[in-house]
Amino acid sequence: MKHPVDVHVGKRVRHRRWMVGMTQQQLADQVGIKFQQIQKYETGMNRISASRLWDIAAALDAPISFFFEGLSAEDAADQPRSGVPGDILADKEALELVRSYYAIPETQRRRLFELARVLSDVV
Repeated sequence: MKHPVDVHVGKRVRHRRWMVGMTQQQLADQVGIKFQQIQKYETGMNRISASRLWDIAAALDAPISFFFEGLSAEDAADQPRSGVPGDILADKEALELVRSYYAIPETQRRRLFELARVLSDVV
């Protein structure tokens, strides 16, 4: 049975990998494992050891704490997840939007941000 913490950390690995534009194969190559193992980590099927998480964090240029951000005591309890959409980056389209947003030059990105803020106030 998947532990909620393993699922959460796996999702964060997937999100960070997407954010940096890396494939499972590329991450696996950098960490020295097979891409199938990355798949298992990302789904929470396999637990990531501390040393492997250290290697993954280095490959993805992220602090270890990144993988635990957003994890609450309720999430960490060995209970079924509620299914409430609490992680917006779980949606592939939202993740692609964020990646595209950060690819825009900073001055234009700020203007786009302000436009989005104004439009969201209208709705």
